[in-house]
Amino acid sequence: MSRIRFYAALYISKILSFGINLVAKGRGTNLPGSIAIKIDPAFISHIKGLDPDNTIFVTGTNGKSTTTNLMAHVFETAGIKAAVNLAGANLIGGAVVTLLKNVSLGGRLKTDVVLLETDERFLPIIREQLPAKHICVTNIQKDQVQRNGEPDIIWRKIASALDDDVTLYVNGDEPNALSLGRTAGKCVTYGVDKNSSSFDKEDDFFSVTMPCPVCHEPIVFDKYNIDNIGPFHCPSCGFGAAKNDYQAYDVDFENKTFCVDGAAYDFKYSTPYFLYCYVGALALAREFNIPEGKISKAFEDFVNVGGRMEDIVAGGKTIKYLRMKQENPETVQSAINVIADDPEEKLFLLGLDELVDFDPHYTNTFYTYDCDFRRLIASNVGRCICFSGTVAYDAALRMLYDGFDPDKLTILPTNDDKAIIDELAKYDINNVYLITWLHKFESLAEYAKAHM
Repeated sequence: MSRIRFYAALYISKILSFGINLVAKGRGTNLPGSIAIKIDPAFISHIKGLDPDNTIFVTGTNGKSTTTNLMAHVFETAGIKAAVNLAGANLIGGAVVTLLKNVSLGGRLKTDVVLLETDERFLPIIREQLPAKHICVTNIQKDQVQRNGEPDIIWRKIASALDDDVTLYVNGDEPNALSLGRTAGKCVTYGVDKNSSSFDKEDDFFSVTMPCPVCHEPIVFDKYNIDNIGPFHCPSCGFGAAKNDYQAYDVDFENKTFCVDGAAYDFKYSTPYFLYCYVGALALAREFNIPEGKISKAFEDFVNVGGRMEDIVAGGKTIKYLRMKQENPETVQSAINVIADDPEEKLFLLGLDELVDFDPHYTNTFYTYDCDFRRLIASNVGRCICFSGTVAYDAALRMLYDGFDPDKLTILPTNDDKAIIDELAKYDINNVYLITWLHKFESLAEYAKAHM
Protein backbone atom coordinates (compact mmCIF):
# COMPACT_ATOMS: atom_id res chain seq x y z
CA MET A 1 0.00 0.00 0.00
CA SER A 2 2.85 2.41 0.88
CA ARG A 3 4.44 1.92 -2.57
CA ILE A 4 1.09 2.67 -4.25
CA ARG A 5 0.84 5.93 -2.29
CA PHE A 6 4.43 6.76 -3.19
CA TYR A 7 3.95 6.24 -6.93
CA ALA A 8 0.66 8.16 -6.86
CA ALA A 9 2.47 11.04 -5.15
CA LEU A 10 5.38 10.80 -7.59
CA TYR A 11 3.33 10.86 -10.80
CA ILE A 12 0.75 13.44 -9.67
CA SER A 13 3.45 15.81 -8.42
CA LYS A 14 5.58 15.42 -11.54
CA ILE A 15 2.57 16.21 -13.73
CA LEU A 16 1.66 19.19 -11.54
CA SER A 17 5.23 20.50 -11.62
CA PHE A 18 5.33 20.14 -15.42
CA GLY A 19 2.02 22.00 -15.74
CA ILE A 20 3.08 24.87 -13.47
CA ASN A 21 6.32 25.33 -15.41
CA LEU A 22 4.37 25.52 -18.66
CA VAL A 23 2.17 28.30 -17.31
CA ALA A 24 4.70 30.14 -15.12
CA LYS A 25 8.25 28.87 -15.56
CA GLY A 26 10.20 28.67 -12.33
CA ARG A 27 7.20 29.10 -10.02
CA GLY A 28 6.58 25.46 -9.08
CA THR A 29 9.27 25.35 -6.40
CA ASN A 30 7.08 24.32 -3.46
CA LEU A 31 3.46 23.36 -4.30
CA PRO A 32 4.13 20.01 -6.09
CA GLY A 33 6.26 18.91 -3.14
CA SER A 34 3.58 19.87 -0.65
CA ILE A 35 1.05 17.82 -2.64
CA ALA A 36 3.42 14.83 -2.70
CA ILE A 37 3.81 14.97 1.08
CA LYS A 38 0.03 15.10 1.55
CA ILE A 39 -0.44 11.99 -0.59
CA ASP A 40 2.51 10.14 0.95
CA PRO A 41 3.78 11.68 4.21
CA ALA A 42 6.89 9.46 4.00
CA PHE A 43 7.56 10.34 0.36
CA ILE A 44 11.27 11.18 0.74
CA SER A 45 12.12 8.00 2.63
CA HIS A 46 10.52 5.91 -0.14
CA ILE A 47 12.85 7.22 -2.87
CA LYS A 48 15.26 4.49 -3.93
CA GLY A 49 18.99 5.21 -4.03
CA LEU A 50 19.07 8.02 -1.45
CA ASP A 51 22.37 7.70 0.41
CA PRO A 52 22.69 9.63 3.72
CA ASP A 53 26.50 9.46 3.35
CA ASN A 54 26.19 11.51 0.15
CA THR A 55 23.55 13.94 1.40
CA ILE A 56 24.37 17.46 2.61
CA PHE A 57 22.08 19.96 4.29
CA VAL A 58 23.13 23.62 4.49
CA THR A 59 21.29 25.70 7.08
CA GLY A 60 21.73 28.80 9.24
CA THR A 61 20.55 32.38 9.47
CA ASN A 62 22.68 34.00 6.79
CA GLY A 63 24.70 32.69 3.84
CA LYS A 64 23.02 29.33 3.30
CA SER A 65 21.82 30.11 -0.25
CA THR A 66 25.23 31.36 -1.41
CA THR A 67 27.08 28.49 0.31
CA THR A 68 24.72 25.97 -1.31
CA ASN A 69 25.11 27.56 -4.75
CA LEU A 70 28.89 27.62 -4.39
CA MET A 71 29.01 23.97 -3.35
CA ALA A 72 26.70 23.02 -6.23
CA HIS A 73 29.09 24.72 -8.66
CA VAL A 74 32.04 22.89 -7.12
CA PHE A 75 30.26 19.56 -7.63
CA GLU A 76 29.41 20.48 -11.21
CA THR A 77 33.02 21.51 -11.93
CA ALA A 78 34.23 18.23 -10.46
CA GLY A 79 31.84 16.24 -12.67
CA ILE A 80 29.67 15.13 -9.74
CA LYS A 81 25.94 15.17 -10.45
CA ALA A 82 23.96 16.74 -7.62
CA ALA A 83 20.29 17.29 -6.80
CA VAL A 84 20.24 20.90 -5.55
CA ASN A 85 17.50 23.38 -4.66
CA LEU A 86 19.20 26.36 -6.29
CA ALA A 87 15.94 28.33 -6.31
CA GLY A 88 16.18 28.56 -2.53
CA ALA A 89 12.91 26.72 -1.79
CA ASN A 90 14.15 25.44 1.55
CA LEU A 91 11.03 24.15 3.32
CA ILE A 92 9.90 20.51 3.17
CA GLY A 93 7.90 21.12 -0.02
CA GLY A 94 10.90 22.67 -1.76
CA ALA A 95 13.14 19.76 -0.75
CA VAL A 96 10.63 17.31 -2.23
CA VAL A 97 10.38 19.29 -5.50
CA THR A 98 14.17 19.17 -5.84
CA LEU A 99 14.13 15.40 -5.41
CA LEU A 100 11.16 15.04 -7.80
CA LYS A 101 13.21 16.65 -10.56
CA ASN A 102 15.97 14.13 -10.02
CA VAL A 103 13.97 10.92 -9.54
CA SER A 104 13.11 8.52 -12.36
CA LEU A 105 9.60 7.30 -13.06
CA GLY A 106 10.64 4.17 -11.23
CA GLY A 107 11.28 6.20 -8.09
CA ARG A 108 15.09 6.03 -8.12
CA LEU A 109 17.43 8.97 -7.55
CA LYS A 110 19.49 9.80 -10.65
CA THR A 111 22.27 11.87 -9.02
CA ASP A 112 25.48 11.13 -7.13
CA VAL A 113 24.77 13.45 -4.20
CA VAL A 114 21.91 15.46 -2.69
CA LEU A 115 22.68 19.04 -1.62
CA LEU A 116 19.81 20.91 0.02
CA GLU A 117 19.52 24.35 1.51
CA THR A 118 17.20 23.82 4.47
CA ASP A 119 15.30 26.29 6.61
CA GLU A 120 16.57 26.20 10.19
CA ARG A 121 13.13 25.53 11.65
CA PHE A 122 12.38 22.71 9.21
CA LEU A 123 15.73 20.91 9.51
CA PRO A 124 14.43 18.34 12.07
CA ILE A 125 11.37 17.61 9.90
CA ILE A 126 13.38 17.12 6.70
CA ARG A 127 16.09 15.04 8.39
CA GLU A 128 13.45 12.76 9.87
CA GLN A 129 12.75 11.48 6.34
CA LEU A 130 16.23 11.95 4.90
CA PRO A 131 18.89 11.35 7.60
CA ALA A 132 21.69 13.34 5.97
CA LYS A 133 25.09 12.65 7.50
CA HIS A 134 26.58 16.01 6.49
CA ILE A 135 25.12 19.27 7.86
CA CYS A 136 26.64 22.72 7.45
CA VAL A 137 25.54 25.51 9.82
CA THR A 138 26.64 28.94 8.61
CA ASN A 139 25.60 30.91 11.73
CA ILE A 140 22.71 31.34 14.17
CA GLN A 141 21.72 34.98 14.62
CA LYS A 142 18.76 37.27 15.21
CA ASP A 143 16.34 36.95 12.33
CA GLN A 144 12.61 37.26 11.60
CA VAL A 145 11.59 37.54 15.23
CA GLN A 146 7.91 37.11 14.39
CA ARG A 147 8.47 33.50 13.33
CA ASN A 148 11.86 32.63 14.85
CA GLY A 149 11.72 34.34 18.23
CA GLU A 150 15.37 34.54 19.29
CA PRO A 151 18.52 32.59 18.37
CA ASP A 152 18.35 30.09 21.25
CA ILE A 153 15.07 28.75 19.86
CA ILE A 154 16.73 28.11 16.48
CA TRP A 155 19.79 26.61 18.20
CA ARG A 156 17.56 24.07 19.95
CA LYS A 157 15.75 23.17 16.72
CA ILE A 158 19.01 22.54 14.88
CA ALA A 159 20.50 20.65 17.83
CA SER A 160 17.45 18.37 17.93
CA ALA A 161 18.26 17.22 14.38
CA LEU A 162 21.87 16.27 15.19
CA ASP A 163 23.28 12.97 16.46
CA ASP A 164 26.47 10.90 16.47
CA ASP A 165 26.01 9.98 12.78
CA VAL A 166 26.37 13.61 11.67
CA THR A 167 29.50 15.32 10.43
CA LEU A 168 28.83 18.94 11.27
CA TYR A 169 30.48 21.81 9.39
CA VAL A 170 30.28 25.04 11.36
CA ASN A 171 31.46 28.62 11.21
CA GLY A 172 34.02 28.52 14.01
CA ASP A 173 33.99 32.31 14.27
CA GLU A 174 30.32 32.38 15.29
CA PRO A 175 29.77 31.27 18.90
CA ASN A 176 26.25 29.86 18.56
CA ALA A 177 27.11 27.72 15.52
CA LEU A 178 30.40 26.52 17.02
CA SER A 179 28.69 25.40 20.23
CA LEU A 180 26.60 22.92 18.19
CA GLY A 181 29.76 20.87 17.71
CA ARG A 182 29.12 19.24 21.08
CA THR A 183 25.92 17.64 19.73
CA ALA A 184 27.38 15.92 16.62
CA GLY A 185 29.62 12.93 16.02
CA LYS A 186 32.28 14.95 14.20
CA CYS A 187 32.73 18.71 13.90
CA VAL A 188 34.65 20.45 11.09
CA THR A 189 35.25 24.16 11.67
CA TYR A 190 36.05 27.00 9.28
CA GLY A 191 36.84 30.67 9.77
CA VAL A 192 38.66 33.79 8.60
CA ASP A 193 41.76 35.56 9.99
CA LYS A 194 41.77 39.21 10.91
CA ASN A 195 42.05 41.26 7.74
CA SER A 196 41.78 44.77 6.28
CA SER A 197 37.99 44.81 6.73
CA SER A 198 38.03 43.60 10.34
CA PHE A 199 36.75 46.06 12.91
CA ASP A 200 36.27 46.70 16.62
CA LYS A 201 33.15 47.89 18.41
CA GLU A 202 33.08 50.83 20.75
CA ASP A 203 31.83 50.04 24.22
CA ASP A 204 29.02 52.54 24.57
CA PHE A 205 25.28 52.88 25.13
CA PHE A 206 24.22 50.95 22.00
CA SER A 207 26.83 48.19 22.25
CA VAL A 208 25.45 44.65 22.07
CA THR A 209 27.19 41.88 24.01
CA MET A 210 27.07 38.10 23.55
CA PRO A 211 27.19 35.48 26.32
CA CYS A 212 29.29 32.35 25.95
CA PRO A 213 27.02 29.44 24.88
CA VAL A 214 28.99 27.13 27.21
CA CYS A 215 29.45 29.03 30.50
CA HIS A 216 27.29 32.12 29.81
CA GLU A 217 30.04 34.60 30.74
CA PRO A 218 30.79 37.48 28.29
CA ILE A 219 32.62 36.52 25.10
CA VAL A 220 35.54 38.61 23.84
CA PHE A 221 35.85 39.16 20.10
CA ASP A 222 39.47 39.80 19.13
CA LYS A 223 38.12 41.38 15.94
CA TYR A 224 34.84 41.37 14.06
CA ASN A 225 34.88 40.26 10.42
CA ILE A 226 31.08 40.52 10.23
CA ASP A 227 28.81 41.76 13.01
CA ASN A 228 29.07 39.19 15.84
CA ILE A 229 31.33 36.96 13.72
CA GLY A 230 35.11 36.88 13.97
CA PRO A 231 38.01 35.40 15.96
CA PHE A 232 36.76 35.16 19.57
CA HIS A 233 37.36 33.45 22.89
CA CYS A 234 35.69 33.13 26.26
CA PRO A 235 38.11 34.27 29.01
CA SER A 236 36.20 32.18 31.57
CA CYS A 237 36.10 28.71 29.97
CA GLY A 238 38.33 28.98 26.90
CA PHE A 239 35.54 28.26 24.41
CA GLY A 240 36.48 29.46 20.93
CA ALA A 241 40.22 29.47 21.51
CA ALA A 242 40.94 26.38 19.36
CA LYS A 243 42.13 26.81 15.77
CA ASN A 244 39.68 26.24 12.93
CA ASP A 245 40.23 23.25 10.63
CA TYR A 246 39.99 25.48 7.56
CA GLN A 247 41.18 29.04 8.09
CA ALA A 248 41.30 31.77 5.43
CA TYR A 249 44.30 34.08 5.66
CA ASP A 250 46.12 36.65 3.48
CA VAL A 251 42.71 37.97 2.50
CA ASP A 252 43.04 40.56 -0.29
CA PHE A 253 39.69 42.20 -1.01
CA GLU A 254 41.15 44.45 -3.72
CA ASN A 255 42.64 41.60 -5.75
CA LYS A 256 39.87 39.20 -4.65
CA THR A 257 42.02 36.38 -3.31
CA PHE A 258 42.49 34.44 -0.08
CA CYS A 259 44.57 31.49 1.07
CA VAL A 260 43.81 28.27 2.94
CA ASP A 261 46.50 25.69 3.79
CA GLY A 262 49.00 27.24 1.39
CA ALA A 263 46.63 27.31 -1.62
CA ALA A 264 45.32 30.57 -3.09
CA TYR A 265 41.72 30.97 -4.19
CA ASP A 266 39.80 33.64 -6.06
CA PHE A 267 36.55 35.06 -4.72
CA LYS A 268 34.69 37.23 -7.18
CA TYR A 269 32.23 38.49 -4.54
CA SER A 270 34.91 40.09 -2.39
CA THR A 271 33.16 41.10 0.82
CA PRO A 272 33.52 39.61 4.32
CA TYR A 273 29.95 38.25 4.11
CA PHE A 274 30.68 36.26 0.94
CA LEU A 275 34.14 35.18 2.11
CA TYR A 276 32.62 33.03 4.85
CA CYS A 277 30.45 31.33 2.22
CA TYR A 278 33.54 30.54 0.14
CA VAL A 279 35.44 29.08 3.10
CA GLY A 280 32.39 27.07 4.21
CA ALA A 281 32.03 25.59 0.73
CA LEU A 282 35.76 24.89 0.64
CA ALA A 283 35.56 22.95 3.92
CA LEU A 284 32.72 20.82 2.53
CA ALA A 285 34.54 20.26 -0.76
CA ARG A 286 37.80 19.24 0.91
CA GLU A 287 36.02 16.80 3.23
CA PHE A 288 34.34 15.28 0.15
CA ASN A 289 37.84 14.79 -1.34
CA ILE A 290 37.28 17.10 -4.30
CA PRO A 291 40.67 18.00 -5.85
CA GLU A 292 42.04 21.43 -5.00
CA GLY A 293 42.27 22.36 -8.70
CA LYS A 294 38.54 21.71 -9.20
CA ILE A 295 37.65 23.82 -6.15
CA SER A 296 39.88 26.66 -7.33
CA LYS A 297 38.39 26.55 -10.84
CA ALA A 298 34.84 26.55 -9.46
CA PHE A 299 35.53 29.56 -7.22
CA GLU A 300 37.13 31.42 -10.11
CA ASP A 301 34.09 31.29 -12.42
CA PHE A 302 31.25 31.09 -9.86
CA VAL A 303 28.23 33.30 -10.59
CA ASN A 304 25.82 33.66 -7.68
CA VAL A 305 22.14 32.91 -8.31
CA GLY A 306 20.06 36.03 -7.65
CA GLY A 307 23.03 37.98 -6.38
CA ARG A 308 23.23 40.16 -3.29
CA MET A 309 24.34 43.38 -5.01
CA GLU A 310 22.39 44.78 -7.93
CA ASP A 311 22.00 48.11 -9.74
CA ILE A 312 19.09 50.31 -10.77
CA VAL A 313 19.49 53.14 -13.28
CA ALA A 314 17.03 55.88 -12.32
CA GLY A 315 16.91 59.68 -12.23
CA GLY A 316 20.11 59.82 -14.24
CA LYS A 317 21.95 57.90 -11.52
CA THR A 318 23.03 54.31 -10.90
CA ILE A 319 21.69 53.11 -7.56
CA LYS A 320 23.76 50.34 -5.99
CA TYR A 321 21.43 48.07 -4.07
CA LEU A 322 22.78 45.99 -1.21
CA ARG A 323 20.37 43.16 -0.60
CA MET A 324 19.69 42.27 3.02
CA LYS A 325 17.10 40.78 5.33
CA GLN A 326 15.35 43.73 6.94
CA GLU A 327 14.85 41.93 10.27
CA ASN A 328 18.44 40.74 10.45
CA PRO A 329 20.96 43.15 12.02
CA GLU A 330 23.98 41.21 10.76
CA THR A 331 23.06 41.60 7.09
CA VAL A 332 22.10 45.26 7.63
CA GLN A 333 25.48 45.85 9.28
CA SER A 334 27.31 44.05 6.46
CA ALA A 335 25.59 46.32 3.92
CA ILE A 336 26.47 49.39 6.01
CA ASN A 337 30.12 48.32 6.17
CA VAL A 338 30.35 47.83 2.39
CA ILE A 339 29.08 51.38 1.85
CA ALA A 340 31.42 52.75 4.53
CA ASP A 341 34.41 51.27 2.67
CA ASP A 342 33.73 53.68 -0.22
CA PRO A 343 35.51 56.99 0.61
CA GLU A 344 33.84 58.94 -2.24
CA GLU A 345 30.99 61.33 -1.53
CA LYS A 346 27.77 59.36 -1.58
CA LEU A 347 24.02 59.59 -1.28
CA PHE A 348 22.53 56.98 1.02
CA LEU A 349 18.93 55.78 0.61
CA LEU A 350 17.58 53.98 3.69
CA GLY A 351 14.18 52.36 3.17
CA LEU A 352 13.15 50.37 6.21
CA ASP A 353 9.45 49.57 6.40
CA GLU A 354 6.58 47.55 7.77
CA LEU A 355 7.64 43.95 8.37
CA VAL A 356 5.43 41.72 6.26
CA ASP A 357 5.61 38.13 7.43
CA PHE A 358 2.25 36.96 8.71
CA ASP A 359 -0.66 38.85 10.26
CA PRO A 360 -0.52 41.02 12.19
CA HIS A 361 2.32 42.83 10.41
CA TYR A 362 4.42 45.05 12.61
CA THR A 363 6.46 48.25 12.34
CA ASN A 364 9.64 48.36 14.34
CA THR A 365 13.27 49.35 13.81
CA PHE A 366 14.69 47.66 16.91
CA TYR A 367 17.11 45.58 14.82
CA THR A 368 18.94 48.74 13.65
CA TYR A 369 19.99 49.40 17.25
CA ASP A 370 22.25 46.34 16.99
CA CYS A 371 24.00 48.12 14.11
CA ASP A 372 26.65 50.83 14.14
CA PHE A 373 26.19 53.60 11.56
CA ARG A 374 29.12 55.74 12.71
CA ARG A 375 31.71 54.40 10.27
CA LEU A 376 29.23 54.98 7.45
CA ILE A 377 28.47 58.50 8.64
CA ALA A 378 32.20 59.28 8.76
CA SER A 379 32.72 57.97 5.19
CA ASN A 380 31.61 61.13 3.35
CA VAL A 381 27.80 60.79 3.16
CA GLY A 382 26.66 63.96 1.40
CA ARG A 383 22.96 63.22 1.78
CA CYS A 384 20.82 60.57 3.47
CA ILE A 385 17.20 60.02 2.39
CA CYS A 386 15.12 57.99 4.85
CA PHE A 387 11.96 56.84 3.08
CA SER A 388 9.11 54.59 4.21
CA GLY A 389 5.36 54.53 4.47
CA THR A 390 5.61 53.63 8.14
CA VAL A 391 9.00 54.16 9.84
CA ALA A 392 10.84 56.91 7.93
CA TYR A 393 11.11 59.07 11.06
CA ASP A 394 12.23 56.11 13.21
CA ALA A 395 15.03 55.31 10.74
CA ALA A 396 16.05 58.97 10.63
CA LEU A 397 16.24 59.06 14.43
CA ARG A 398 18.61 56.07 14.36
CA MET A 399 20.91 58.02 12.03
CA LEU A 400 20.73 61.10 14.25
CA TYR A 401 21.54 59.08 17.39
CA ASP A 402 24.82 58.06 15.76
CA GLY A 403 25.68 61.68 14.99
CA PHE A 404 24.49 62.29 11.43
CA ASP A 405 24.21 65.95 10.42
CA PRO A 406 20.47 66.83 10.40
CA ASP A 407 21.09 69.36 7.60
CA LYS A 408 22.06 66.49 5.32
CA LEU A 409 19.05 64.37 6.24
CA THR A 410 15.86 64.11 4.17
CA ILE A 411 12.80 62.34 5.57
CA LEU A 412 10.38 61.05 2.95
CA PRO A 413 7.35 59.43 4.63
CA THR A 414 6.17 57.48 1.60
CA ASN A 415 6.82 54.33 -0.40
CA ASP A 416 5.75 55.90 -3.67
CA ASP A 417 8.36 55.01 -6.29
CA LYS A 418 7.95 58.26 -8.22
CA ALA A 419 8.36 60.36 -5.08
CA ILE A 420 11.55 58.51 -4.14
CA ILE A 421 13.11 58.84 -7.61
CA ASP A 422 12.05 62.50 -7.88
CA GLU A 423 13.64 63.25 -4.51
CA LEU A 424 16.82 61.48 -5.54
CA ALA A 425 17.05 63.60 -8.72
CA LYS A 426 17.24 66.82 -6.64
CA TYR A 427 20.77 66.10 -5.47
CA ASP A 428 23.94 66.39 -7.52
CA ILE A 429 25.53 63.24 -6.15
CA ASN A 430 25.90 60.34 -8.57
CA ASN A 431 27.39 57.80 -6.14
CA VAL A 432 24.17 56.32 -4.70
CA TYR A 433 23.64 53.36 -2.35
CA LEU A 434 20.35 51.78 -1.32
CA ILE A 435 19.48 49.65 1.70
CA THR A 436 15.91 48.37 1.72
CA TRP A 437 14.02 45.11 1.68
CA LEU A 438 13.84 43.07 -1.52
CA HIS A 439 10.22 43.85 -2.40
CA LYS A 440 10.90 47.61 -2.37
CA PHE A 441 13.99 47.18 -4.51
CA GLU A 442 12.02 45.19 -7.09
CA SER A 443 9.29 47.84 -7.10
CA LEU A 444 11.81 50.65 -7.64
CA ALA A 445 13.61 48.67 -10.34
CA GLU A 446 10.33 48.04 -12.18
CA TYR A 447 9.36 51.73 -11.97
CA ALA A 448 12.79 52.86 -13.17
CA LYS A 449 12.70 50.43 -16.11
CA ALA A 450 9.26 51.69 -17.17
CA HIS A 451 10.32 55.35 -17.03
CA MET A 452 13.80 55.27 -18.55
